[in-house]
Amino acid sequence: MSTLFEQDRLDKLNQLVGAIAETNAFYRKKLEEADALDGFRSLEHFQSKMPFTTKLELVEDQVDNPPYGSFFTYPINKYTRYHQTSGTSGRPLIWLDDQGGWQWVLENWKETWYAAGAKAGESGLFAFSFGPFIGFWAAFDSATQLGMRSIPAGGMGSADRLRFIMTQQPTYLCCTPTYALRLIDVAKDLGIDLTRSGVKCVIVGGEPGGSVPEIRERIETAWNPATVLDHHGMTEVGPVSYGDPDRPGTIRLVHDTYLCEVLDTETDQPVALGEEGELILTTLGRYCSPLIRYRTRDLVKPVAIPGEPPAQFALEGGILGRVDDMVIVRGVNLYPSALEAIVRSVPEIGEFQIDIDQTAPLTQVATRIETEGDSEKVAELLRIRLRDSLQMRIDVEVVESGSLPVFEMKARRWNIIK
Repeated sequence: MSTLFEQDRLDKLNQLVGAIAETNAFYRKKLEEADALDGFRSLEHFQSKMPFTTKLELVEDQVDNPPYGSFFTYPINKYTRYHQTSGTSGRPLIWLDDQGGWQWVLENWKETWYAAGAKAGESGLFAFSFGPFIGFWAAFDSATQLGMRSIPAGGMGSADRLRFIMTQQPTYLCCTPTYALRLIDVAKDLGIDLTRSGVKCVIVGGEPGGSVPEIRERIETAWNPATVLDHHGMTEVGPVSYGDPDRPGTIRLVHDTYLCEVLDTETDQPVALGEEGELILTTLGRYCSPLIRYRTRDLVKPVAIPGEPPAQFALEGGILGRVDDMVIVRGVNLYPSALEAIVRSVPEIGEFQIDIDQTAPLTQVATRIETEGDSEKVAELLRIRLRDSLQMRIDVEVVESGSLPVFEMKARRWNIIK
């Protein structure tokens, strides 16, 4: 590790400790446990003694100390932004920011705009509901600060959004990968030519997919000449990464404002470059609502960046999946993003659902698909690709078009039956 980079990490970490130790009740206890109320002596001290923070801890703390919990640093009347997690995996987690914390979030999101080549005078259209889920709120505000025209597209159905896109001719479209694919299907039904939309870059986030080659290819083909740029963030940690325009399928972390670790999911020890592990994050500038050694549950694979020290790693393949979503089937570790990549490699397949039945002695996997054309031929092609890629047989069932759920934000196609 670069000595200068290591010292910078430690200095920013101890600035955070100095800002929160006295008034943040939640973290004061953890810092006492780590013998670090006055700061950390080294990064080794930090990594060996500082306890992890989990989302379950935060949710339980808000239940025990309603409505906001004890992990915010300042009096509640100092906070100006309210957001909450989507709640797709349980009780929503409320998150607050003061003006300084929100500006820190916006500065991080600007890294994605810079990677996309955005500049003042261009425009971004945000296909997002603008509810309490943080979604693209930060993207919208940061674009405005850069002098871009920020166009909200909430409160519309997909057909109206498409017509709005064609009228506005935005330079950038921000949405989830699932919704970018959904708009492709709706445009086909309406006879709308997306290559005439004016969009030069589709920035996707909110779920894995933007770094999966098969999904990128489908989006870029339909929205040609637009490219796809992946973005990764979380309500509680902020905008963490952005797609590397020089290395499609790889995302760069904002190392200046995060202390990033990747740990083995079984041993909690650091993994080597090229090995998979869980991303652990410490927010180094969001003093109002800090997170220290936060277990994101995101599975990633760190890789070296040419010309950069190893500690300033990138993530190959983006977010590979959620640690909690992994299932073991006949000795093979399966993640939703891996299966989706195989399904998306067959262009005739529209919506799909993957059922994981864990009630039987041996876990069973089945895929339901909606398709166009010769359904049996398409189903057999998918069976072959699943078998060749995963070295196992997975049932494929063709179902009636329109019978599977349609997702416009975060998709939940991974159905585990316990």
